[in-house]
Amino acid sequence: MNVFYEEDGGFKVGAILADNDTSLQVEAPHGKRSKVKTSAVLLRFEQPALSAFMDAAQKSADDIDVDFLWQCCGADEFDFEKIGREYFGHAPNALEAAGLLLRLHGAPMYFYKKGKGRYKAAPEASLKAALASVEKKRLLAEQKQTYIDDLAAGRLPASFKPLLSQLLYAPDKNSLEWKALEAACEQLKLVPARVFERCGAIASPHEYHLHHFLFEHFPDGMDFGAMSAVVMPSALPLAETPAFSIDDETTTEIDDAFSVHVLANGNTRFGIHIAAPALGIAPDSPLDVAARARLSTVYFPGDKITMLPPAAIDTFTLLEGDARPALSLYLEVDATGAIVSTHSLCECVPIAANLRHGELENVFTEQALAIGGIEHRFGKEITALWRLAAQLQAARGKADAHEQQRVEYNFYVDDGRVRIVERRRGSPIDKLVAEMMIHANAEWGRALREAGYIGAYRAQTGGVARMTTVPTPHDGLGVQQYAWSSSPLRRYVDLINQRQLLALFAQAAPVYAQGAPEVMAALREFELAYDSYGEFQRMMERYWCLRWIEQEEATELDATVIRDNLVRFDRLPLVIRVPSLRDAPSGASVRIAVSRLDLWELSLQADFIALNTAPAAG
Repeated sequence: MNVFYEEDGGFKVGAILADNDTSLQVEAPHGKRSKVKTSAVLLRFEQPALSAFMDAAQKSADDIDVDFLWQCCGADEFDFEKIGREYFGHAPNALEAAGLLLRLHGAPMYFYKKGKGRYKAAPEASLKAALASVEKKRLLAEQKQTYIDDLAAGRLPASFKPLLSQLLYAPDKNSLEWKALEAACEQLKLVPARVFERCGAIASPHEYHLHHFLFEHFPDGMDFGAMSAVVMPSALPLAETPAFSIDDETTTEIDDAFSVHVLANGNTRFGIHIAAPALGIAPDSPLDVAARARLSTVYFPGDKITMLPPAAIDTFTLLEGDARPALSLYLEVDATGAIVSTHSLCECVPIAANLRHGELENVFTEQALAIGGIEHRFGKEITALWRLAAQLQAARGKADAHEQQRVEYNFYVDDGRVRIVERRRGSPIDKLVAEMMIHANAEWGRALREAGYIGAYRAQTGGVARMTTVPTPHDGLGVQQYAWSSSPLRRYVDLINQRQLLALFAQAAPVYAQGAPEVMAALREFELAYDSYGEFQRMMERYWCLRWIEQEEATELDATVIRDNLVRFDRLPLVIRVPSLRDAPSGASVRIAVSRLDLWELSLQADFIALNTAPAAG
């Protein structure tokens, strides 16, 4: 005798070896013996043979029309044997009964299990909903497969286009599109960005990295939209002495300029002139809201995203050949170099020239200063400014005759080709501009502090720099307070400070009262944005370093060991680890082989070749 029984949510068959009333000892077709409770047995049968029973029962189940069976059941709970008689028109044999049980059990949308061999037909509304759900899943599965096939064939499905950035940078992993993309990636053995590249949806790794940043920080795009015209302030006094600026060749937001004028008493009046956009950008105006949202200009090789729209920059940038509004700080300096008086005012400053680093670097040098002068149309003024800068640096306690000049790099991108040019940080040009800005920011910070006006200060204590509304020393610069005020075209905190300074020097009430929540919020958000923008700039510089290696077909490069296996390339601002580098001392020059560049992952393979030189002793 054989039995058909239920176990672990499924059906099994076996031959009875021993019948112990409440339990049976049975042997499965494959020979395994087990103990089965009598209460679990649904059928006992002699024929057909045990080995073929389950296959035959399944065939019988497949022949049952589940819709017709459901219609036969009615609304009440039923026993499988009873419904079998109604469905087949006779008492079902063992195969028919087993097939019926398999069919009932295998259609949970149609039939709810209520007990041993007992079921209840699903209500019509519930069945329709369940069938609709199954159909929806089927259609989704078909759609998913269509997406996978398209992606694998290098075609971008139309529905992916508006979701491209989200799928790349912040995917909803429950979405059909992501699941299809994930499956396509697995099939092609590629990351999502490379799959989209094959489909023509991403033009280059550069576009991929840039759009990642824009997705996070500029989700509505880089355009400012419609903005009302910016009106140039009128009725400002005209400065007596024309000024000139000193900037990199690519600078368009010219914030600062300088003037030098010898007074009748023999003293020299130096002017530090800062562009004054606060005169035309009212708090909470559309232009202010736009600047507040960005908080800073974003710089990266070959391009930038400005804090202010082009029309506003064009109005307030200190452009040569025009007189532009500026907040001016004047220093009267006697023959000994002592500052005998200081005063600030808002005025229109004639801009005589926008000097560029490339124009000055060959003439404004330590050697030229040492022999007495600079061969340039503004040579006398620049030399005088340089002497003042040196005195200001000494007054801060930062003068150092052996000051190390760090190497920095400028990136110039033209039609996809990159030039990476070394610049000495701490050169005479840099020192002149830096000292003037440090002095202006410290002096205006002092003025805000003494007047009790809230300001945005950059502080540094214990080696940690931060933004604060409390006038706090900046240990790194050696000043008692440092209120960022010299770049109001490029930094929102400078714009805040400029509004306060304009009010102070006009003897008006401050624009922002002490504890103003909008100032506190702006400072917090500025720090976060400034860090993110800086990280993006470093990432894009890394990208262009790798592009330069690829462009120049460089396979070997010299580098300097920083520590352990961390090295910095000599001609590039690129730091990498070289796993094969062992026991080279810090400062040593080494030869590195580079290969396997990946512009998507911003990585490359680096291998140690040889030690060029050991670091100098001492």
